[in-house]
Amino acid sequence: MRTRLLLISHPATAAQRKGAFPDDDPLDARALEEAEAFRASNAHLLEASLALSSPAACALTTAQALGFAPHTVSVPALAEMDYGRWRGRRLIELADEEPEALAAWTRDPSAAPHGGESFDALTLRVGDWADAFEHRGDAVAVTHASVIRAALMHVLQMPPAAFARIEVPPLAVVELRRGERGWTWWPAHHRQA
Repeated sequence: MRTRLLLISHPATAAQRKGAFPDDDPLDARALEEAEAFRASNAHLLEASLALSSPAACALTTAQALGFAPHTVSVPALAEMDYGRWRGRRLIELADEEPEALAAWTRDPSAAPHGGESFDALTLRVGDWADAFEHRGDAVAVTHASVIRAALMHVLQMPPAAFARIEVPPLAVVELRRGERGWTWWPAHHRQA
């Protein structure tokens, strides 16, 4: 039996809509409405024998809005990238205050000038989790855009510099399948809310 893993990015938080790095932000009413609309139009995707989530409030609340509570398993490896001292800070502020550090971070996947996690470290964390993931059948994981990027980087064995070229919008769905060839990426068939 194969493993099918759907990775779903949570809706944008209010902080993200203002251009700030995440800081375990909760979902506001707008984001909850978006998650509920997604659930209504994509119920066919949400049938799984296992529901996983990042431990972040926005991901756990999204999982609940998608109908997975109370059976959702919180997985630390699916946590948002650690942005260190940049957590909660707006990009525009950092561009003024730390332009060299921000530029280095966007160009060098091994850089972590904020004192947190680099893109390379995130990809290693997510890749290690994916390789160790033991489940047969369908699973759904609610997580963050950065984690989904890292999963794609790992599965497709992309060079580290490609990380910044993968865009994962809110409530995006990425389907991964594991079989004889290992993990593969498949287009997810979902309807926009």
